[in-house]
Amino acid sequence: MADPSLVSRCAARFGRQAVVVAIDARRRTGAPGGADAAGPRWDVLVRGGRDTTELEAVEWAVRAAELGAGELLVTSIDRDGTQSGYDTALLRAITSRVSVPVIASGGAAAPSDFVAAIRDGGVDAVLAASIFHRRLHAIADVKRALQAAGIPVRATQGVAA
Repeated sequence: MADPSLVSRCAARFGRQAVVVAIDARRRTGAPGGADAAGPRWDVLVRGGRDTTELEAVEWAVRAAELGAGELLVTSIDRDGTQSGYDTALLRAITSRVSVPVIASGGAAAPSDFVAAIRDGGVDAVLAASIFHRRLHAIADVKRALQAAGIPVRATQGVAA
């Protein structure tokens, strides 16, 4: 982020509940599996995933929460649009280090992916687009899978659960 103080200024003015920091992350290459001695690491990308920054995604997530972010929207650039499931390792690396809600994005293919993001990734919410736009699954399918897994689901008027 070009100006991290923007997060704290917005939180001070509008309240942290109004500040969502979006983090586009891509697994680091070089070491096998994008890992080093400390485990896997992810770079933060900007400009729609075109440019890599010097930030490491988990460290940036922790810092953003410290600066006043009320939520984090984490997109795996590696998974986005691939329908290969959410990057639960990335999600768990972040959710284990922050106390603010985390929203998963990037890679959903089936209702079971939503369950995995919450159970394995530890996220508070999930985001998906293409599986709904392409009518591969209905929102009701996802809600049923979440309910079957014992995950609370908000009732939505007009959407059968």
